[in-house]
Amino acid sequence: NGIRLTSRQEQVLKLMCNRGLSNKAIASILKISESTVKLHVSAILKEFGVRNRTQLVLTAAQHLNK
Repeated sequence: NGIRLTSRQEQVLKLMCNRGLSNKAIASILKISESTVKLHVSAILKEFGVRNRTQLVLTAAQHLNK
């Protein structure tokens, strides 16, 4: 499938997709800084080849259902 995420990126993606959480909320749950979450989100967007969180959630859902 060509999409490779680190374990932390997978955690961030799951929180975004399953719970629709903001970067701030994700940072609080994972006990990391909000700027670190932003870096992870940017890397995830790039990996999936999408431009925003909405596209990411839709693409990730399709990808996970395969």
